[in-house]
Amino acid sequence: MHDLLKTLLKQEEELQFDSFNNEDAWQLGVMLIEKARANNFCITIDITRNRHQLFHYSFEGTSPDNDEWVKRKTNVVYRFGHSSFYIGRLLKYENSTIEDKYSVSPFEYSAHGGSFPVIIKNCGVIGTITVSGLPQADDHDLVVEVLKEYLAANERA
Repeated sequence: MHDLLKTLLKQEEELQFDSFNNEDAWQLGVMLIEKARANNFCITIDITRNRHQLFHYSFEGTSPDNDEWVKRKTNVVYRFGHSSFYIGRLLKYENSTIEDKYSVSPFEYSAHGGSFPVIIKNCGVIGTITVSGLPQADDHDLVVEVLKEYLAANERA
């Protein structure tokens, strides 16, 4: 398997929660806002648990189009249980599309980076953390960077 795909799967194995509640969503959302502000990123941020939107913020300069990207990338995570970036890279590696391989509409599912699964240890995917507005690898990397910081800080607490 391609090295990037292995790296993406490793991220999902390592970035897991013992539990996840509304306060976690709030704190992660604020961390994403702060990181985006520090880097002058123009993004939309969305965090869900069981498809219930717990956090949503759009920077000035974003549009409803970003919300549509969020929905489509989130749908990928809920359907496949992996980050939208992983599914997109896997499809590219297999020289396929989400429409051809899974018979789903690209208007409802977007296998582009930016949506990462909220995974509970020994349980599975229960939510999503999604960013839209940057190139897809950067959307993904921003979520992963903040998740690493958040989980490391809470491990020490």
